[in-house]
Amino acid sequence: MLFLNKISLTQFKNYSLTSFNFTERVIGICGLNGKGKTNLLDAVYYCCFTKSYFSKIDSLNTQFGKDGFRIEASPSNPYVEAKKNIQKKTDEIVCIYRGTAKKEILINGVSYSRLSEHIGKFPAVMIAPDDISLITDGSEERRRYMDMVLSQMDTEYLQQLIIYNKILLQRNSLLKRFAEQGKNDLQLLEVLDEQLTPLGNFIYEKRKIFTELLIPLVEKFYHLIANNKEAITLQYNSSLNLSNFQELLLASREKDLMLQRSNIGIHKDDISFQLNEQLFKTTASQGQRKSLLFALKLAEFELLKHNKGFAPILLLDDVFEKLDDQRIQQLLHWVCNENDGQVLITDTHKERLQEAFVKLNTAYQIIEL
Repeated sequence: MLFLNKISLTQFKNYSLTSFNFTERVIGICGLNGKGKTNLLDAVYYCCFTKSYFSKIDSLNTQFGKDGFRIEASPSNPYVEAKKNIQKKTDEIVCIYRGTAKKEILINGVSYSRLSEHIGKFPAVMIAPDDISLITDGSEERRRYMDMVLSQMDTEYLQQLIIYNKILLQRNSLLKRFAEQGKNDLQLLEVLDEQLTPLGNFIYEKRKIFTELLIPLVEKFYHLIANNKEAITLQYNSSLNLSNFQELLLASREKDLMLQRSNIGIHKDDISFQLNEQLFKTTASQGQRKSLLFALKLAEFELLKHNKGFAPILLLDDVFEKLDDQRIQQLLHWVCNENDGQVLITDTHKERLQEAFVKLNTAYQIIEL
């Protein structure tokens, strides 16, 4: 499994200069609101994804009044390597943001030429309070979910997605320019469509395979957390389910020209959820929504573990406030006892964390902020 030994924060959010050593697989982080529990998890996430879970703008992750920040982390795979009777290998990740200058990510002293090269090397799964938007909000949230998991599993997927989005942006700009100039250059549009088609087909096939693997796992974890046999179903919705991408682009051309944007393609994909054959987000209770959220995240964890051959780091922020006692007991039993990966859990109450860990009869570490 992936094991984070230490992390040091300099001018990151509310941390001026602080280091944390992690000695156990299960780690509880406790403290009052505003002490930096979530920020600590976000720093771990940043080291895995080269960005914050909560903000795309790095200046917002910098301590107030400062010009930049630095995060250093030391992950390793000690348990697997110990079984092989070889020396433990520890990597050193350094994330540097210098304000106006381009940020830099280094692994063992070597800087990446492209930040995307880092994605997937140190997989992690984060569950935070606002993640319920994955269930309740628009399709963009669920596409982001698919892309985040697949990008960690498949480096080619990430590169193809980056190129697809660039060409899509060019296509939309061209459609707007046609409207502004009052004339259409369909030959130029066809060139972009020819470039977009193989990329869209590749992404669609990857998402289709991904959701086929995801669906039974989500059903399994939903029943485990909710502790019932409610019929929960998922479906991957894509225009490419109905026809090939090239034909769809051609059929949508008149509409695209009129609306000045691309109305068909994998950038419109979605995952729909049903509960007992009814639309989930209109019929499900708060508890059912939270159960589905955790089921999606744990399914993500299992897919990453199978793909990488080791468990990713699991980051659980404020889960005690999200689930009732029965659901939290089912969740913690799985993440702490049945799962062999490192897990970091935040809570405002130290005693509640300790009581939960003692009941699970698992070794743990408590960090107080």
